[in-house]
Amino acid sequence: MSTFRIQGGKPLKGTITPQGAKNEALQVMCATLLTEEPVTISNIPDITDVQKLILLLEVLGVKVERLAAHTYRFDSSCVDLRAVDLDKLKGSVAKLRGSIMILGPLLARFGYAQIIKPGGDRIGRRRLDTHFLGMTKLGATVAYNIQAGIYTFTVPKQLRGAYILLDEASVTGTANTIMAASLAQGTSTIYHAACEPYIQQLCSMLIAMGARIEGVGSNLLTIHGVDKLHGTTHAVMPDIIEIGSFIGLAAMTQADLVIKNAYVTQLHPVLEPFRRMGIQIDTADGDIVMRPQTSYCIEKDLDSTLVTLADGIWPGCQPDLLSVLLVAAIQAKGTVLIHQKMYESRLFFVDKLIDMGAEIVLCDPHRVVVIGLNRAYALRGIRMASPDIRAGIALLIAALSAEGTSIIENIGQIDRGYEKIDERLGALGADIERIESRSV
Repeated sequence: MSTFRIQGGKPLKGTITPQGAKNEALQVMCATLLTEEPVTISNIPDITDVQKLILLLEVLGVKVERLAAHTYRFDSSCVDLRAVDLDKLKGSVAKLRGSIMILGPLLARFGYAQIIKPGGDRIGRRRLDTHFLGMTKLGATVAYNIQAGIYTFTVPKQLRGAYILLDEASVTGTANTIMAASLAQGTSTIYHAACEPYIQQLCSMLIAMGARIEGVGSNLLTIHGVDKLHGTTHAVMPDIIEIGSFIGLAAMTQADLVIKNAYVTQLHPVLEPFRRMGIQIDTADGDIVMRPQTSYCIEKDLDSTLVTLADGIWPGCQPDLLSVLLVAAIQAKGTVLIHQKMYESRLFFVDKLIDMGAEIVLCDPHRVVVIGLNRAYALRGIRMASPDIRAGIALLIAALSAEGTSIIENIGQIDRGYEKIDERLGALGADIERIESRSV
């Protein structure tokens, strides 16, 4: 079991560059299944979720060539679903939530797909209904083998364009439906679509491949199906959740930090919740500049009621960001209600923060009240375990700000979403040791 040992309270200073966006990378890598021609994608983060998806694509018959660090060429010309080892496919899918996004491309190009319920973070119920709705509206039929746990999708002739009102603005559900509709016969209208930057990036790549998509950046997309898509080159955008994580880290540890190439023009929905907590964020030439703050005060609403930070569909606050906002609020001046609407288990890591000395009240599975310490005292180091990617980075931020030594177990969860985070933060002055042993 990989473990981090952190000696907290070290001053952090320097420059850090965000990795490529995890959520976008998984989408555009699946989109390479839509064409027989090679697709080259750069700025792919070197994280375990990406590595798992590469293995899955190779099980399907995709030729994956690493051209350079973070750059890969994908060739799906030899994919033959009849030759796929179903046991290997099931094993790969079970390890990765993002594997569900092979569904749309496989149905669009081959008219057939078999999937099982994908893996991923255990943060509450994660529905697949939106994915299935999109596929069935486009003409696919689905059968479920309850004993084997396999969903089999078939298309009688070809996917057909349709009006699709998604039951929720699911990012991966929207991505799957867009990819399937791009090769469907006729025109599709997708309403209540997610419009996160990751979806915009996926649409840009598909358009470069020959897709005809209107309304990019809105929740109403019109897709005119084409007969064939061709190869392209594409660069993954910086990871906005990692950028938010670095902002929270800088606030908690009073770091002197420059975040390079921070996608500032698209980052306002990420920056605004931190600014509501009084965290000073400066921008210059596309970079974010964080200077040490001895104190930051949570804004009150105009009627002086308790501030609530809640997740929402873009351009609302990103659900993946709430764990970082929660931990950043620990040393703020004032009180804030954190409302995680989407997942009922995502806030259960707060017991570790309470053990470290944070003043947090868990109201119910979806809401916590954080009473800021205003740096009256530092958190204390403890032993803990990372339950999921975003809770893991929040616990790491807390440990870096704490007095004494912290042990974080199960850091494979952090590695799923953050590339070599110990090395990158170590370069800023953090005292982090990775231990590949149980005896710590």
